[in-house]
Amino acid sequence: MTEQLGIVLADDNYLVREGTRRLLEESDAVRVLAAVGSATDLLDAVRRTRPDAVLTDIRMPSPGRDTDSGRAMEGIDAAHAIRASAPRVGVVILSQYADEAYAFELFRNGTAGLAYLLKDRVGDLRQLLAALREVTSGGSVVDPQVVDALVARRARLRESPLARLSPRELDVLREMAQGHGNARIAQRLSVSESSVEKYINAIFGKLGLSSEQQVHRRVAAVLTFLRDGSPRPE
Repeated sequence: MTEQLGIVLADDNYLVREGTRRLLEESDAVRVLAAVGSATDLLDAVRRTRPDAVLTDIRMPSPGRDTDSGRAMEGIDAAHAIRASAPRVGVVILSQYADEAYAFELFRNGTAGLAYLLKDRVGDLRQLLAALREVTSGGSVVDPQVVDALVARRARLRESPLARLSPRELDVLREMAQGHGNARIAQRLSVSESSVEKYINAIFGKLGLSSEQQVHRRVAAVLTFLRDGSPRPE
């Protein structure tokens, strides 16, 4: 008989949390060592119980992060913290978002011991248990729908005018997207302000933003970057 996995379960919805706990425990393949409702309690439970794996919702409550994207990032941040402090503990993230941006953020430091599944996979107990065992062994699992989104994004980026920019021009555009002026960009990138102006003019040219256009070229460049360039949700 396969040895039971000890897991910590986290979901801010009590009914979902308890329903998932019962589903897992009735499989006889899992011992739920703790079931918690916040990222803070999740990290504490991992320290106390030393589980084999964690199963957590992507959306977790946290002071000062009331938006959906902020709460989603809280679950991912908790996964990173767990992998950093306890690398033998696998983490399965459950999300209602088939969004490649969240997957990029989860896997930004590597894929080992991490899984990203859509939340409706909870109903497929065999798949859920397989994901828990996979991350426990250091493997990785990505939901097929998220893979489709990642492939679509790769194709979109290949067609984006951002592909024409050099790495330094992308750095400048990234700083522009954060609202920095030329002087601040020069300071942050350790280049001269005249160099920044040259990079910006090159960016406008490569993005096809001519001086005759009515739309403000700086705004248009930033909109292109926000649409195609940054995988991290803001």
